[in-house]
Amino acid sequence: MFKKVLAAVIAAAMLLTCAPFAFAQGSSDGYTITNPYADIDWATINQYKAALHTHTNASDGDDTLTESIERHYETGFDIVSFTDHSVVDMSWTDSTLGPNIVTDVMSLIGKSEGELDFLEQSGTFANGTAYEMISRNGDDYLKTADGHEILRIPYGVEHNALSINAHVNAWFADYNRVMLSDYDDAIINVDKAGGVSVINHPGEYTQARYELYQEDAYNTDNWAYNYYINKFYGYIDKYDSCIGIDINSKGDGRTRYDRKLWDIMLAKAAQEGSTVTAIATSDAHQLDKIDTGSLVVLATDKTSAAVKNALLNGEVLPQSTCICNRDELDQIAKAIKTLYGETALYNELSTLVAEYDAEREEIENSSDDGNVGVGFSALNDEGYHSTGIRPVIKSIAVDDAEDTITINSENALIIRWISDGKLIATTKADGTAFDLNDYEDQIKGYVRAEIFGEGGIVYTEGFTLNAELAAGDGNDSIFDLGFLDFIFAMIDRYGGLIIRIIGNLF
Repeated sequence: MFKKVLAAVIAAAMLLTCAPFAFAQGSSDGYTITNPYADIDWATINQYKAALHTHTNASDGDDTLTESIERHYETGFDIVSFTDHSVVDMSWTDSTLGPNIVTDVMSLIGKSEGELDFLEQSGTFANGTAYEMISRNGDDYLKTADGHEILRIPYGVEHNALSINAHVNAWFADYNRVMLSDYDDAIINVDKAGGVSVINHPGEYTQARYELYQEDAYNTDNWAYNYYINKFYGYIDKYDSCIGIDINSKGDGRTRYDRKLWDIMLAKAAQEGSTVTAIATSDAHQLDKIDTGSLVVLATDKTSAAVKNALLNGEVLPQSTCICNRDELDQIAKAIKTLYGETALYNELSTLVAEYDAEREEIENSSDDGNVGVGFSALNDEGYHSTGIRPVIKSIAVDDAEDTITINSENALIIRWISDGKLIATTKADGTAFDLNDYEDQIKGYVRAEIFGEGGIVYTEGFTLNAELAAGDGNDSIFDLGFLDFIFAMIDRYGGLIIRIIGNLF
């Protein structure tokens, strides 16, 4: 689109900060595979379903804390962190903690409604489920009558409520700044306070979500997108506490191209022999969005310390019930047809692709922006899972001697293998070892996997290859225009729209 606007401003500066891509290549000597799950004993590890980004009416959510936690219980969550805008989660029971001027302002401008409703020390949800709040070893849990416990993650917050969409999630740090701020302010101060942060839904900030075609989003031939890529990667590379980005949230409409951004950053990280962690969240502002995205936390214990350790080590599995990326849906549909025939799922997916193409063509010939609203969802209209059958990774094994990765799963149909931002293979999810040597000419720097089934998708973290050979460039500088770059993103979005409208007149 109209990225030349920003390009003219930052091109000179980018010459100083951009480094050429270099990737660890395979060779006849084989690969050294860095397994992010190397320390996981799959026979004994627990897989906890975590909601690390969700909202209540303490900021701009539609529902109360009590209503939200009830739905999280109904949809099987083990871990919840409320991350209202600039409202730090201090307690689920004490209404005198946490809410602040942001809550009042949100209500005043109509972004939030109703009275705040905290949990009682013990009580009964609207669905009839009795609960009590308990504390153990410094952690708070909601315990229901059936014995299920939901861990509360302390100090959850989405920073920068008063910024121009520079949203950063943070946990484990009693830090908040209720004023105009940007990525720099949030990430650095969370790091100083000993917390963990992640960059939320970058496609919303960069406006990549409005691109009609994947090849245009985060196009590295484009100076503007190069600026965003290097800015985000710079923070992740410099601050270990900023672990990565959100790649699928709130139904995936905003994040549809953020897997591409992740792949670009994984390739950059491979130059350093490192990686970039991805998470998935719901970013739920309504109850029916709560089960859209979540994070599987691999941990021996359900404690905040164990969750923090898993996040910092990348021992997590992002998962979602939604996919809104047209190219991914098309690839999945074709793979289902090839491997399983023209099943009902194939027909559903191929129909979605056709609907996507039709809506995209309509947008191209109109004055609308590029926010295509078609996508796959395993949820029903009320936001509950339509089948209850979700793909689950049971184990991941790496054999360095044979250069193979083996993923055992349940309720899955296919495994998509990605390297250098490209789909290099799609295999049946039958536990067969994936041999990297068979794709030596396509693999560069890293490989990752996506496990898809009728109930949704699970993403592995990246497996960095030949990390010991990575040279890096020694550059940890960050070039950040602050609020100015978001303004240019908006100019780009609407500038491109204006150009398209003019083009449609002739």
